[in-house]
Amino acid sequence: MAGHSKWKNIQKRKNTQDAKRGKIFMKAAKDIYTAAKEGGPDPEMNPGLRLSVDKAKASNMPNDNIERAIKKATGNLDGVTYEEVFYEGYGSAGTAVMVEILTDNKNRAAADVRHAFSKSGGNLGENGCVSFMFNRRGYLVIDREETAIDEDTLMLFILEAGAEELETSAEAFEIYTEPEMFNAVKTALEDNELSIAESEVTFIPTTMSTLETADYDKVQQLIDRLEDLEDVQDLYHNAALKDS
Repeated sequence: MAGHSKWKNIQKRKNTQDAKRGKIFMKAAKDIYTAAKEGGPDPEMNPGLRLSVDKAKASNMPNDNIERAIKKATGNLDGVTYEEVFYEGYGSAGTAVMVEILTDNKNRAAADVRHAFSKSGGNLGENGCVSFMFNRRGYLVIDREETAIDEDTLMLFILEAGAEELETSAEAFEIYTEPEMFNAVKTALEDNELSIAESEVTFIPTTMSTLETADYDKVQQLIDRLEDLEDVQDLYHNAALKDS
């Protein structure tokens, strides 16, 4: 991942997702539902739920929607039961793609994901075909325009808090942690009033697949199709555009 900014990809995706606010709320509600069902309804006692709620609020999701999703998970409201499923496959030029699904209908979800791959020149693969190319890691971003802290000071601080790695660009500080240390590092940053622009536990590719423009555009078409699906919560890939 070194030398490739995940933050730039996040910014590009946010720009296109601004017009899909209702779909973003739906995905956030599913995420909250699953976290509350697995770990309980109290965000203070359930780090996974706390992270899901924070992400929902960052998307400006109304508090009523957040509370409703939690109540559904705890049986206080009638609702459907969701299952989490991962699909793996290949985009253009052998790009590795993983799709995180949260659905109440696995057959529908599988058919939709398979169709998106085939329409974009990719192939849906077997479980495990590309997941070995990704590591599960905590990821936090500090926008450099929002802080006066310097790189050396931040490096010492986050290492003491339990982080593993810091990548610096002109726009941002990108911090990587082991998943179990994510909440400790996030809390340490918040306690020291360092504004966090992005935070998640995610899958980071171990190596990037550098593509020419034509192949990269095909991968982007696949990403767009997958993100438009109702059941897709998140997706991960290792595509990078070759520098011209």
